[in-house]
Amino acid sequence: MSSINRPIRVLIAKVGLDGHDRGAKVIATALRDAGMEVIYTGLRQTPEMVVNAALQEDVDVIGVSILSGAHNTVFPKIIDTMKQKQLEDVLLIGGGIIPDDDMKSLNEQGVARLFPPGTATSDIVSYITEWVSEKRA
Repeated sequence: MSSINRPIRVLIAKVGLDGHDRGAKVIATALRDAGMEVIYTGLRQTPEMVVNAALQEDVDVIGVSILSGAHNTVFPKIIDTMKQKQLEDVLLIGGGIIPDDDMKSLNEQGVARLFPPGTATSDIVSYITEWVSEKRA
């Protein structure tokens, strides 16, 4: 992992045809306000584009916002691409409308945490900060 002295770097992504990005922008702003560096990929990214951007930007965290119902397709593709590109030290989290059973399955596949609508941004900031602190220790 990169230097302990630099800010936490987070990539926020919208994958697929999901065109609703208000939540992603709210999270990006909250993370910036907490002192993190945030890269927002914009709409209609592929899993490969997200992982490649994460590599290029040397991020600590990939956060995927998904409201389209494609979470059971998108997250496994991101996980597979992260494994192919050897991004084992990058935290993968997400948020959006994802049923509880699907959340459990995605967690088992490698998504660290999924945040449902209404989650306090401070909870997301705390989770990321604690994870990165442990990894940099």
